[in-house]
Amino acid sequence: MSFGIFPAADPMILSGGAWARGHGQSADSFADVARVREATIGRVQTARAEGLIDAHAEVYLRDQALFHAANDPSGMAELQGIADGFGLPDNDLFAHLHLGTLRDLKLGAKLDGDGCSAWAVSDGPDGPIVVKNRDYSGLHLGIQRLTSHRGPDIKTGELICLGSLGSPAAYSSGINAKGLALADTQVSVAGHGVGWLRYFLMTRVLAISATVAEAVKFIKSVPHAGGGTLILADATGAVAAVELASRKVNIEQSALVWRTNHFVSEDLASETLLPESDRIAGNSADRFAYLGRRLPDLTPGIPQSIELMKSHRDAALGSAPLCQHDVSEASQTLSTAIYSCSLRSMAFSQGNPCTGQWQTCGMSS
Repeated sequence: MSFGIFPAADPMILSGGAWARGHGQSADSFADVARVREATIGRVQTARAEGLIDAHAEVYLRDQALFHAANDPSGMAELQGIADGFGLPDNDLFAHLHLGTLRDLKLGAKLDGDGCSAWAVSDGPDGPIVVKNRDYSGLHLGIQRLTSHRGPDIKTGELICLGSLGSPAAYSSGINAKGLALADTQVSVAGHGVGWLRYFLMTRVLAISATVAEAVKFIKSVPHAGGGTLILADATGAVAAVELASRKVNIEQSALVWRTNHFVSEDLASETLLPESDRIAGNSADRFAYLGRRLPDLTPGIPQSIELMKSHRDAALGSAPLCQHDVSEASQTLSTAIYSCSLRSMAFSQGNPCTGQWQTCGMSS
């Protein structure tokens, strides 16, 4: 096992009820309130100025808030705690989590910084693993944070999540003490409904599910807002890719799965909105194809996974830009996370994986 090759990280410890864990984010020594506001409420203000949040959007947001209040009180309490701690308007913080959905409803599928490439394999030198390159707005460079969560609503003991201050626990990826790990990718889609938003769903799945089977059962039993995929693996070696549409979900269970920023299943592929004018969306197919060529022959240990996720576009090598750079605050690879379900541990990079700034983190007990 190779997780010990990196220095140990210092995650922020959040414990207690959901509101207390959310409120605790603002006490972090790394918490830059102005940066959190800019990366969340600032984006909502821009969306309002651009006409994205119109009367139709406000009705949808109201319906979504009513749904989550009834079906995910813990998630809403966590979000309220975040809002109270940072002094942010809770309605706008809720709207921020829906910006991708609202763009789809306007039929403009610009990813606005949310991309990602993720995969999982059932076995290897470090056991079953889940791997993700997080491609997101550069605004989150200063607020990306590793966190540890414990509370009465977390039935699986503890969560370790790599996400952002100002957002729910599993805003990008995470693992629980039972060994279930998950990561998401954004997919812009033609249809949305009232149901579980992915950012709330991920935290709930980790909080209540010990295995992929339990997670899939829950995911199939509830309605979804639609958009995005989940990549999951557990300590038994079960692996799944979930495509989330509002009309249905598609589950692929195999020893190896991978996704980028479009649906690939026969049932849902046609729902993807992929404008070539968006850099991340435009290379989604290239990244998916490249992973499909490389992963079947890869020895899926930590060093080999890192080398793969460091890939830049090189026509001579036939590679794709899994590791994405930008000099502005546009989308770029903020981190790579590699979760070992057997070890209940993770290795991750702060920043592009090619920089070599890697750390590791395991459960506190």
